[in-house]
Amino acid sequence: MNDQQEKPTLLQRFLHWERLMPDAPYLHQPQGQGHNESYSWHAVGEQARRMAAYLQSLDLPARSSIAILGKNSAHWIIADLAIWMAGHVSVPLYPSANRDTVAYVLEHAEVRLLFLGHLDGGAAGWDKLRDSVPASLPVIELPLLAIGEGQSWQSLMDTWEPLQTVAQTRRADLATIIYTSGSTGRPKGVMHTFDSMCSSCESTVGMYAGGAGVAPTDRLLSYLPLAHTAERAVVEALSLLNGCQVFFNEGLETFADDLRRARPTIFMSVPRLWGKFYHGISERIPQSVQQAAFADPQRSEAMRQQILGALGLDQVHTALSGSAPLPVAVLEWYRQLGLELLEGYGMSENFGCSHFNQPGEVRVGYVGSSVRDVQCRIAENNEILVKSPGQMLGYYKEPELTRDSYTEDGFFRTGDRGELDEAGRLRITGRVKELFKTTKGKYVAPVPIEARLGNNEHVEGACVTGVGLAQPVALINVSPDTRNALAAPERRATLEAELEAFLESTNQQLEAHERLACLVLVSEPWNVDNGLLTPTLKIRRNLIEEHYQARLDAWCASRRAVIVE
Repeated sequence: MNDQQEKPTLLQRFLHWERLMPDAPYLHQPQGQGHNESYSWHAVGEQARRMAAYLQSLDLPARSSIAILGKNSAHWIIADLAIWMAGHVSVPLYPSANRDTVAYVLEHAEVRLLFLGHLDGGAAGWDKLRDSVPASLPVIELPLLAIGEGQSWQSLMDTWEPLQTVAQTRRADLATIIYTSGSTGRPKGVMHTFDSMCSSCESTVGMYAGGAGVAPTDRLLSYLPLAHTAERAVVEALSLLNGCQVFFNEGLETFADDLRRARPTIFMSVPRLWGKFYHGISERIPQSVQQAAFADPQRSEAMRQQILGALGLDQVHTALSGSAPLPVAVLEWYRQLGLELLEGYGMSENFGCSHFNQPGEVRVGYVGSSVRDVQCRIAENNEILVKSPGQMLGYYKEPELTRDSYTEDGFFRTGDRGELDEAGRLRITGRVKELFKTTKGKYVAPVPIEARLGNNEHVEGACVTGVGLAQPVALINVSPDTRNALAAPERRATLEAELEAFLESTNQQLEAHERLACLVLVSEPWNVDNGLLTPTLKIRRNLIEEHYQARLDAWCASRRAVIVE
């Protein structure tokens, strides 16, 4: 037996915790109206085994694809375990995916059965997607949905006895196919083995608790989509490997309560939410009051604990951020609270195992050094090349694309441009294919400019474009509060003047050919529903540019610094 076969898989680690601490709580699920239910490792195992017994009774071919569509929940993870126990492969879908994406993934992955979980809008959410699911595809409805679609989870729990002998998974076995969010076209099916999932977590363990790692006493809050690599790695895989507890978020309106209930010790979020915490607290406690308290040794600790306790972050020993750069003001504020946000960089293709800042080594604007066992180099065209223990098996049904995605010596071509500092820390400077040339013949990298724009509290998203223009233009998706202010005539003029000053100060930090002709505050919010954001809230640059292309010349010709669409 080789080394890979001897190492435990995620399923075998679950079986370890099930034996070692059967009565300890594992998953904590809100049930609505303030009620919560906790599932022990034994209870999770029993339900997963009953469902696995049913799946095996279907006599599906080994390694069949079984999809999970729904919001995060305890039974999302239990369904995943059941799929593995029965010897199959899980295919998660974003609960916010549109019908075209759902139809494509179900067909492309040759899905044999669908676990259907809670969706926004309940039955109405399912009605939007129903036509994308083949009528012949068996559906099992997870608890919390209650719309009477397919077979209910509970009826199968009542019918089947727990499977006693589960599938013998090996590290080399395919565990899951994770479809990318589709920011550059059709989603790609990223194939991950148990080895790539486990090895990525094993390589990143040093970034937790100042190097102490993860323990069964750790607590996690799950609210970012489990269909995405980051949540799958930092919540599901991390908990299965290390035996820690997972709390789930019921919804946006209960998020603050759910966070305080979980009191996580490890918390991962995105810049937009870190920023909302910052702005929300600053509205309740003015910055002047905070700064005065921080400057007073007798009051500073009380102020820090008051703020962190109100947010539910007072137990956090490791705070992670990714997907976009953090505004400097937000990063510095959390540092004052004693919470150093560690920005990182990773991809679906390497299960998020690439780069992370380490405590005490954070450099603003950089995503840190490569984590243990990861190799990184910068190609001649400035493309970031990475070789990682979390490297995918390949793209499902795409052998040519898989081959073209690697160098001859096995480094993955990320498609991102970057540079390394003297300490080996990585800075992302854009996408290789996102550089555009203005009519002046100069190339512009939009991502660093968009990161600067993101430092303004009014900016929820930015897209810098300028093909065929003398100077670039920034399309701005403003925050809901700013959108409301723009609708009030008495506030609009002040806001426009404020943004004009912000544009001027931003342009002073840019090269002459990069300076923005104007900020265009778009009227239609960018979101997942209208297709202008991916399910992971990244901009779909090509669709946004296409949407506004016809008006760019007129906006530039107006010579106004701030334009409200």
